[in-house]
Amino acid sequence: MKLNLEGREIEIQRGESILDAIGKLGIESDSLLDRPLAAQMGGEVFNLKYTPHKESNITLLRYNDLEGQAVYERTLLFVFIMAMRKLFPKARVYVRYSMGNGLYITISNECDLTERDIDSLKQECRRLIEEDISLDRKRLSINDALELFTTDGQKDKAELLKWRRFSYFDVYMANGYTDYFYGEMAPSTSYVKVFDIHRLNNAVVLLMPDHEDPTIPAEYADRPKLAQVYAQSDKWGKLMNCSCAVELNRRVQNGSIHELIRVNEALHERAYANIADAAAARGAKALMIAGPSSSGKTTSANRIATQLRVLGLDPVMLSLDNYYIDRDKIPANEHGEKDLEHINTLDIERFSADLESLLDGRETLVPKFDFKTGKRAPEGDIYKLHSDQPIIIEGIHGLNPLLISDDIDQNKILRVYVSALPTMNLDDHNRIKTTDVRLLRRLVRDYQTRNAPMEQTLSMWQSVRRGEERWIFPYQENADIIFNTTLHYEISVLKKYVYPLLLEVKPESKYFCRARNIVKFLNYFMDADVEDEIPPTSILREFIGGNVFYK
Repeated sequence: MKLNLEGREIEIQRGESILDAIGKLGIESDSLLDRPLAAQMGGEVFNLKYTPHKESNITLLRYNDLEGQAVYERTLLFVFIMAMRKLFPKARVYVRYSMGNGLYITISNECDLTERDIDSLKQECRRLIEEDISLDRKRLSINDALELFTTDGQKDKAELLKWRRFSYFDVYMANGYTDYFYGEMAPSTSYVKVFDIHRLNNAVVLLMPDHEDPTIPAEYADRPKLAQVYAQSDKWGKLMNCSCAVELNRRVQNGSIHELIRVNEALHERAYANIADAAAARGAKALMIAGPSSSGKTTSANRIATQLRVLGLDPVMLSLDNYYIDRDKIPANEHGEKDLEHINTLDIERFSADLESLLDGRETLVPKFDFKTGKRAPEGDIYKLHSDQPIIIEGIHGLNPLLISDDIDQNKILRVYVSALPTMNLDDHNRIKTTDVRLLRRLVRDYQTRNAPMEQTLSMWQSVRRGEERWIFPYQENADIIFNTTLHYEISVLKKYVYPLLLEVKPESKYFCRARNIVKFLNYFMDADVEDEIPPTSILREFIGGNVFYK
């Protein structure tokens, strides 16, 4: 049987795997950048041990692919948990959320790990990696999987599987340990040699390869403001008894999701009031509202404005979008593409001068950008701020220091970063990624407001992610305040809008893999018909429609 492997034809025998074909072609490598981690066929991702049953065109996934990075993360987590089970058999490992270029992991049922413990843990991980232990995928019936995870003490996964609609469940096995991370893994433990482990109080950060140089592990960077926001979201989840998918499903099933919505929205309202209080206490004349795509920047800006009005102020709204330069003046990158996320798409000099003028109380002509023509409109708007008029400026680059001249008094600026930062998990070892929630939001909004098909939005996501990594995330800690716009109930609402549309993405589509990953994740959630409970000012209304700020 012939396979087309990245443009090269290779003959394999019946029963031989993609990994066998890679060996025959001599393209196996010890280099992380060159070494295949998984394979893509017809839009679907497969483990390299998969045995093709027909002639196929195969694309190999490496670490520079988003899905390749996901494969690496899952495999490294498997190795880490194996090492924990060997050294600390009573410990409960709970994978929480991303922290820089690593995973924040809490560990319970053990005393706080010492530096000596961390050294032992690293050594055990390296031993498992050097041993090149095979990671074998196996399909179990749901009943067998439930019994296995219950017996093994993974009751969280057993509880989650009770909500699964299918009669089978795929697992990975190695050295007597069985687990699953809702996606493919590398063929063996030897594929994840680049890592590090950083110790924190009652937690560790499992560090992935460095973004700039994947041949070395990323360095740990302390992010106290981001960590504080995650801790607050954890507290909210416990307060509302909604920290994992199972708890949310129970609330949907028994109807208490209505109370969850009311409490969650009230917590958001109080947080926006606190931001307004902080701005007023400082005497801030400008609030810079920044955040990545689908974080809820526009609704957040409007809700903060409402709270400022409660305090007797009269805020003025301004979007950084008005400072885009003409699209035909944006230079192409080395790939011949125009990077619309780049800071240089903004007229930085004009914005900085206008902001200084506005804060000095001078009459200022602010430009308008016409998205239909892709050019600055010939006319603009004249602004002049009075003493009771702070200006709220919203845009993805709002925290970038290049935007604000050194001549502007920094004490007059309050910087606010907003993003969807979920702390809800599927189970102990499977977190819900922040990017997954934002992608869900964007898929729904693009379809609802622009009738954009799923594939169109999915096609842009990798470029959006690259822009965020370069232009947004590095400046998170520049914020005076970070606000988590996640609503603990939102996945159960968003699912109803997006799930049937994702099912329509065909297997032959190059975006089928991304669509399928979202479908697999959503399969563990019940959808909720609760729009009558969601207030018109909710962050969620920015995506599902009915937001009063857009009327």
